[in-house]
Amino acid sequence: MTTIQLFITCLADSFFPQTGEAVVDILQRLGIHVDFAHDQTCCGQPQFNAGLRKDARAIAEHAIKVFENTTGDIVTPSGSCAHMFRHNYPELFEGDSVWLPRAKALAARTYEFTEYLVNKLGVTNVGAKWDGLLTYHPSCHTLRGINVDKQPRALLENVQGATLVELPHAEECCGFGGIMSVEHPELSAEWLKRKISNLESTNSPTLVVTDAGCLMHIAGGLNRQKKSQRVMHIAEVLNTR
Repeated sequence: MTTIQLFITCLADSFFPQTGEAVVDILQRLGIHVDFAHDQTCCGQPQFNAGLRKDARAIAEHAIKVFENTTGDIVTPSGSCAHMFRHNYPELFEGDSVWLPRAKALAARTYEFTEYLVNKLGVTNVGAKWDGLLTYHPSCHTLRGINVDKQPRALLENVQGATLVELPHAEECCGFGGIMSVEHPELSAEWLKRKISNLESTNSPTLVVTDAGCLMHIAGGLNRQKKSQRVMHIAEVLNTR
């Protein structure tokens, strides 16, 4: 039996445990054994994006050591964390003859969830069922950072009973952008307003995302504006039967 390591991410662990549970359910139904390293922590992206490279490096070293004691691919329900492992860790350790090879080894094992299903397992239909409209927002790091877009779309197109409608200006940021939403709240609020307006134009009651940051940000905006639409991680949608 194939074994993978689940990297759950901070936001999913703290706010959206149902996302992790859905990932585990789906992978287990596909015959994958899911292992979980309990000493895993943050990937270090907030510190990295804030320019706190020393702090980010310490977190990265911990993550590398944790997963060096495990076997199998690393799967995460977050394009941003996958991007951090695959691209930012090698950047952090550039020129370091000891840590750079270890960072690259971790990067080579890392997959975003939908990327793992489609690219590694060759699966585009997980037996999910949904009644009604769905629309999809491609999170920035998933789309541009690790070039994953066809995979989540293929999976959603194979959800029985669902009608996938295109989100206008889907490639635009939702406004979360990690620490960008803290450093530039006015810009963040305006992008969020545009994203919600585009969601409303689709008439879809459900917006699907691949990253908990987008989920939290857009769902929060919908709640504050007393809108009826909901935001769901793609793993939860794919786990409906």
